[in-house]
Amino acid sequence: MNQEWPEMAHQRATLSPLPTALIGALHDALAMKPTDDSERTAQPEIVRALNTALDARRQRIVISESAVGTLKWVGILLQGFCTLIAIAMVHSENRSACAMTLMLFATGIALSVLLIAAYSRPFMGEISVGPELLKQVHFENQPLGRG
Repeated sequence: MNQEWPEMAHQRATLSPLPTALIGALHDALAMKPTDDSERTAQPEIVRALNTALDARRQRIVISESAVGTLKWVGILLQGFCTLIAIAMVHSENRSACAMTLMLFATGIALSVLLIAAYSRPFMGEISVGPELLKQVHFENQPLGRG
């Protein structure tokens, strides 16, 4: 986790290094021989939870590799600019209505660009996802005696 998160932030994380702790836990859960009904009930739940954790890791890495390309940026900005021109042309005779609608739409464009920029790299920047919650879960589930 300490190595993967910075790699995801810089779009260098790959799925190839397998998470040995999760794979080991999954192997142990599958190898477990249930002795009573509660263990027989718990075993599939443990396996399901570990598979969910492996899938969440896979999804995080796939998301970290995505990016908003230059063509998408040019497209959204050009679309916004064309819409601003259309609004100005429609309201050209009424200057106050023109100014108000242009201001409202320009604010919408700016907000859209800000949101796309903020969420295009979810593991880096001011509005980023960090591993803090995942670390809390990891440390809370450690057996006694291990830090």
